[in-house]
Amino acid sequence: MDQDVREETTVFINKEIIFGDKAPDPDSSTPKRDKWDRKLDFILSLVGYSVGVSNLWRFPYLCLRNGGGAFLIPFFFFLFVTGVPLFYMEVCLGQFSATSPLFVWKLCPLFKGIGWGACIVSGLTSIYYVAVIAWNMFYLINAFYPSLPWTACDNWWNTDSCIGAVHRDASSQNSSIAVASLNSTAFSLPEGTNINNTNSWNNFIANASEEAKTATEEFWQYYVLRKSDGVEDMGSFQPHMVGCLFVSWLLVFLCLIKGVKSLGKVVYVTALFPYLLLTILLIRGVLLPGAVDGIKFFVYPDFSRLATFSVWIEAAIQVFFSLGPAWGSIITMSSFNDFNNNCFRDCIIVSLADGLTSFYSGFVIFSVVGFMAKETNTSVTELATQGPGLAMVAYPEAISKLPLPQLWAVLFFLMLIMLGLDTQFGMVENLVAGITDGIPRLRKYRIFVTAGVSMVFFLFGLPITMNGGIYIFQLMDWFTSAFCLFICSFLECIVIGWIYGVDRFGRDIELMLGRRPGILMKFCWCISTPLIMLTIFIVTLSAYKMPTYDGYTYPLVARAIGFVFAMLPIIPLPIFMVLELMKANGTLWERFLFTLRPSSGWKPSKAEYHRDYKTDNHEFVLPLKSLLPQRPRFRHK
Repeated sequence: MDQDVREETTVFINKEIIFGDKAPDPDSSTPKRDKWDRKLDFILSLVGYSVGVSNLWRFPYLCLRNGGGAFLIPFFFFLFVTGVPLFYMEVCLGQFSATSPLFVWKLCPLFKGIGWGACIVSGLTSIYYVAVIAWNMFYLINAFYPSLPWTACDNWWNTDSCIGAVHRDASSQNSSIAVASLNSTAFSLPEGTNINNTNSWNNFIANASEEAKTATEEFWQYYVLRKSDGVEDMGSFQPHMVGCLFVSWLLVFLCLIKGVKSLGKVVYVTALFPYLLLTILLIRGVLLPGAVDGIKFFVYPDFSRLATFSVWIEAAIQVFFSLGPAWGSIITMSSFNDFNNNCFRDCIIVSLADGLTSFYSGFVIFSVVGFMAKETNTSVTELATQGPGLAMVAYPEAISKLPLPQLWAVLFFLMLIMLGLDTQFGMVENLVAGITDGIPRLRKYRIFVTAGVSMVFFLFGLPITMNGGIYIFQLMDWFTSAFCLFICSFLECIVIGWIYGVDRFGRDIELMLGRRPGILMKFCWCISTPLIMLTIFIVTLSAYKMPTYDGYTYPLVARAIGFVFAMLPIIPLPIFMVLELMKANGTLWERFLFTLRPSSGWKPSKAEYHRDYKTDNHEFVLPLKSLLPQRPRFRHK
């Protein structure tokens, strides 16, 4: 190193120390950061995090609505063009730096807010996502009764217009609706209705159908949720849901009590056992009458749908939310890897596992939906649904028609609980790791940190256990990840590809893996992936609609609160930009340029590389130039 470069580097590092950008090294008494015991622990943790309940209750419905098997073309296209590059980028960031999202953006201090936004999204999502686990837990408990309680209309929560067993033909079903309506105090024949007149009678049946609900629907709405008429009437806490929510958080705490050391053991059950349950349910499903018809609706390709722009947008969105980048959890779990772990191989395995699981689960769902269609003499498209309605209403009703329904109900809801827990593990670990990385001395008290986080978020989630809790759940689910995740992913690509420099990032990866990423991966980071993220954001924003639930329209105040949820993860971006600019010296332009450069705290996690590691003296590199093949500079050790 010549004298000029040495002086320039020394001045730069000293400025960073003055500005507080360089975090103090922990003393010898500070516990070291944990590592995964086995490489398979990390892979299964990522598979468990990525494969969640949305793989079961959203992907099959999207296939049906968007051309069946033809939908797989845009889905796997975006999986490799958008999903894998984002996934690989975040895994490399975490593995290289061995820090949580709060501190990984030392590579570009001006955008530190990206990490804080990711943690806020994980926190908000953790509040309401665990409610899904609690609902399934309550269903699992009820599945052990001698008779499934959602199959009959003689329970205390049922209304007089409840419909019991689903009949085989539509006329029989309409008759049952009419009889239920005539026996109900809520219904009476309107004046002028003549039951001997066909048109008059059909109009009455149509009106009655809007009010009548099946026993499964009433179990979900009037017993599990015990829902009120709207968010204005929150009602009281429901003890059965408070208990299930508490047990759900207790499970999360116990599985994360020792961090990755305990999580790495748990995922062998929670990540693998759902595949066994899926296979058992699939075998049972394909043996049902009508199952083949349901599967045909799922896989039969309608290539004409590929000419529709919305099909491609929905495929891109599904890939994005299924893999889960920008939540910060991928960076966190990767930060516990060995520095030289082959993370590219892991990314391909996890991404393919997520995509193929979505496709595989479609056979499980639509084999049963086809059976229900045959039972009720209706079409598959009329019965197909998505979201909680599929898991809590449609599938439980289908299960009730099978021999040994308790067995299949237990298997189904146990599978959903495990899928939900795996995803929740990643989000909570993201929060705990952020706290312990920020205050390293707390690592020795990790049990108490995890307990504190679990207890605080349990208290935050209590409003969802009230009579109006489902409206809070819908509001948070609708707004929390509405815009911010696309913005954060777009900014991640801009920072890595155009500010930090894709060539510099490629050399960081070469230091870990012994080879640089290929031209296609660089092209995705610099051009295609940010463009796709920006397009999704614009389309989502232009087509955005206010949330509704079961015909209920949210009042203006509730919508305003929802927009607050949507903006919370974005707020740290300008705040940290201002703070970083204030810490720097010089003119505004000089401060701006300085905060775009990596801080001296940005370095490989492996100590033996610290001395020789350089960041090109913090100069800017044109990304398009770095798309050309370069001679290797680092050798893998």
